Amino acid sequence: MTFSFEDAVVIDGLDTSRWGVRSVYERLRGSGVTAINATIAVWDDYAQTLENIKRWYGWLEANDDLLLQVSTADDIRRAKRVGRTGIIFGWQNAAPIGGDIDRLRLFHRLGVRVIQLTYNERNFVGNGCYERLDEGLSRFGLSVVAEMNRLGILIDLSHCGDRTTLEAIAASKFPVAITHANARSQFDHPRNKTDEAIRLLAERGGVIGANAFPMFFPDGFDSTVDVYLDAIDGLVERAGPEHVAIGTDFCMEQSREWFEWIFASQGSVPAETVAHTPHPYRHLRGFEDPSKFAHLADLLGRRGYDERVIAGILGENWLRLFETVWRASAESGSVE
Repeated sequence: MTFSFEDAVVIDGLDTSRWGVRSVYERLRGSGVTAINATIAVWDDYAQTLENIKRWYGWLEANDDLLLQVSTADDIRRAKRVGRTGIIFGWQNAAPIGGDIDRLRLFHRLGVRVIQLTYNERNFVGNGCYERLDEGLSRFGLSVVAEMNRLGILIDLSHCGDRTTLEAIAASKFPVAITHANARSQFDHPRNKTDEAIRLLAERGGVIGANAFPMFFPDGFDSTVDVYLDAIDGLVERAGPEHVAIGTDFCMEQSREWFEWIFASQGSVPAETVAHTPHPYRHLRGFEDPSKFAHLADLLGRRGYDERVIAGILGENWLRLFETVWRASAESGSVE
């Protein structure tokens, strides 16, 4: 029996492409991707994020032949059945709530299901991986973790500092995610995660998505899909296959100005040095866009992964985590 990509649930743990462009949605749907965690906020504040969600509702309606909004794990299964790509509203920063924890309940009701606690730097919740000092979660941050648990919003720690990452894993009652990062001991970069964090994440039932962002590999934009497969191997070795998935960090059709914005301090102070980013942007050679997911499945098979493990890495591990976290609040009735 061989692995069937057509029958698989394929989930990308992080996609931050240029939204509102139909060609991006067509590439997702044409690739057979079942669902993505779509970044809808990075440096955006409360008002800007509400505007982003308003725009997304319009895009979903205008592209309802291609897209389906996801609020539950069953929505992902339905997207697979009806041949559309599920859109999970996700943030790469908790900045949109400011200092008002009640905003989490509002955004949950608007469809937000994944929130990264910090993006690169410090916010009211904790510290990012590029901050001068990492003092871990704040008192407010501990309350945010508890409220996200109560509501059923998945905690993402991809851009968090090391101490903030460990404290959040320990503080959360439910498993958490690192949606897009690799092992730092394998590829030495501050955006990658320590072996300690990866092991603790797995022990608590979480999932880490192997990151395909070229800048985090030694050969940068000359990196190939082979080094990405090495990253997956490294995570499987450290966490176990049931705790590893895909988080491409795809940036399809993004502008140079957008990259300057995400690299800026708090999105407003230009970075003193920014690594070269080609324009148009270029992903890994051999994994250039979502159309290569089927090829990735084939390559995993050639590396000796069996059908069950390939299915888990491509999507079932994310689906299990989403169901665990999102269902918890629904069963308790705590979101009412």
